[in-house]
Amino acid sequence: MKEVFKNYSGIILLLLGITVGSIIGIVAPNFVEYIKPLGDIFLNLLFVSVVPLVFFAVSNSIASLEQQSKFGKIMLTMVFTFLFFILTAAVFTICVVYLFPVSGVSGSKEIVEEATNRDSWGNRIVGFFTVGEFTQLFSRQNMLALLIFAFMTGFAARKAGEQGQPFRVFLASGYEVMKELLLLIMKVAPIGLGAYFAYQVATLGPQLFGFYAKPLGLYYIAGIVYFLVFFSLYAFMANGQNGVKSFWKNAIYPTLTALSTCSSFATMPANLQAASKIGIPSSIANLVIPIGTTLHKNGSSMSSIIKIYVAFLIIGRDFFDPMNLLLALGITVFVSIVAGGIPNGGYIGEMLMISVYKLPQEAIPAVMIIGTLVDPLATVLNAVGQVVASMFVNRLSRLDILFV
Repeated sequence: MKEVFKNYSGIILLLLGITVGSIIGIVAPNFVEYIKPLGDIFLNLLFVSVVPLVFFAVSNSIASLEQQSKFGKIMLTMVFTFLFFILTAAVFTICVVYLFPVSGVSGSKEIVEEATNRDSWGNRIVGFFTVGEFTQLFSRQNMLALLIFAFMTGFAARKAGEQGQPFRVFLASGYEVMKELLLLIMKVAPIGLGAYFAYQVATLGPQLFGFYAKPLGLYYIAGIVYFLVFFSLYAFMANGQNGVKSFWKNAIYPTLTALSTCSSFATMPANLQAASKIGIPSSIANLVIPIGTTLHKNGSSMSSIIKIYVAFLIIGRDFFDPMNLLLALGITVFVSIVAGGIPNGGYIGEMLMISVYKLPQEAIPAVMIIGTLVDPLATVLNAVGQVVASMFVNRLSRLDILFV
């Protein structure tokens, strides 16, 4: 019991902060203006730490890749599988929020006007990839350009060979330092988000609770459906009815492990054991499951779409605009693959979302709170998804579908 409490302490403390903030917002709305700066300071610290962390994390992950070409066949099928699963989860969630829309709260007039008064899409797309000066690259307003620069820096560090080794060490060290900085800042998240939630309750009213309950309910219902239906479908595609039976027979232990630990990495041994019992060759399971634990996140894909959808509801913009949907899929792939191996990587995805869509700061607490509250089911989808992914990769590698 103590271990379970330890693993969920972050969620419990955050709920406590939200509860206290909600009470203050309801019973003492005039006091909110005195504690709102705590939320502003927390968000500003988060922005400041996330920008360099994105650079170091992405460039270090690319620079540290070593001789993976010898795994060519398995690597290609694995990349295809990860992208296919992630995008399927995202598209499924888009269909869910389209068929079961959430309503009840919209942003203030000022927020909506701020969000809609933007440049044309053509100018915005150009702005994604260009900045005026190098120093502007490390700004939260230019996160996509920073991401591209980080990828290029990582590849350049690899190509530099032995002479680039000191720089690669610098990237690895920078990543570790910035990771610890983010973990340090997140310790005050209950206070910062509690203060901001008090502000939201005081300005938007108690109906805010019903507004949060709807997307959370949608996520949990959609997540359970995805877990039962789509994982069964993937297992069937991998090995027919025998694949479905074998998967569910051996998926119980990883599922319970993910629920009790709330950690994909802690579930990895259970996943490897399940893969062995299913009959997946160790040469595939020992590659797909460890890499997938970092880079393959079905639950994070679904939560990314839900968070973007909620942010658009708050500011009163159309989430289902085709360009917005395409950007949502791109952000989701980033969150699920690149940010997956970073502690609190979902928050990095949220910062990217704010930057790409040019959303106001008021949308951040909502998506952070939702992202935290869906974490138990998201962890199950993220963790157990590695088992069915290894089954899928094993099937594709034997069929040579991607190599004809």
